[in-house]
Amino acid sequence: MNRNVKDTIVEGITGVSVLLIIFIIVSILAVTIVGGWPNLNWTFLSEFPKDGMTKGGIFPAIVGTAMMTIIMAVAAVPFGVITAIYLAEYASEKSVIAKTIRFAVKTLAVVPSIIFGLFGLGFFIGFIGKNMDGLLNGGELKWGQPNILWASFTMALLTLPVVIVSVEEAIRTIPREMREASLALGATKWQTIRRVVLPGSVSGILTGTILAVSRGAGEVAPILFTGAAYFLSDLPRSLSDQFMSLGYHIYIMSTQSSNVDATLPIQFATTLVLLLLTFSLNAVAVTLRYRIRKRAK
Repeated sequence: MNRNVKDTIVEGITGVSVLLIIFIIVSILAVTIVGGWPNLNWTFLSEFPKDGMTKGGIFPAIVGTAMMTIIMAVAAVPFGVITAIYLAEYASEKSVIAKTIRFAVKTLAVVPSIIFGLFGLGFFIGFIGKNMDGLLNGGELKWGQPNILWASFTMALLTLPVVIVSVEEAIRTIPREMREASLALGATKWQTIRRVVLPGSVSGILTGTILAVSRGAGEVAPILFTGAAYFLSDLPRSLSDQFMSLGYHIYIMSTQSSNVDATLPIQFATTLVLLLLTFSLNAVAVTLRYRIRKRAK
């Protein structure tokens, strides 16, 4: 078999694989849109659920998902960026600390998401929350129970490896000559990082944020034990309140509803809203990244 035939076969297999992936994505979107679009209206988006979750809307779930995603990003991105800076700029490749951090990041990346939920229940709620109640509230239960803060922190741990890897790779793409030129002009190590490395890595930081938001917005397992509620009559008013989540809402309606067939249109509509919310958050990050790149050029 000559080289041209081999190349043709490889190109054919690659093309079929790409078409298969596109077909799967389009099929998922088509089924979701067809099933959910007829029920997607202003009432559905702006009202609270009622009549056993078979009527009304999903407004509290939208607000809860958005709040959790924002808090998660605020918690995960700074720590991820700091860790990536240390690994890329300060730590030696032979450093035991750096090797330990990399091992921990790789381990976190493959841990099942339900394990993060159990960890959040035991550490954030059972340890930190209860101790905070003992010190600040005289033992009155406030932080030692599921709430949106602990759920967001748990989700931040889940997405932290994604942020660290993305930002570290972005930092390593900055040419070493730029660092050396900055140091040669009298800048300190930190000034070089702050004024040369980080501005050139902003797109990578935003990429990590996009990936974290995409994964965190739809995860259910980590928030099962740490803050999500099936139904709430009010929106979260503080970080110590529970919240409704779109992903958890879909899970409950598809597994625990007394009439799954009656709630099926709502399930599709809620899934469509979750996709639109995720796409919207990603679009904001992509737009910021594009503008920053354009300004840099």
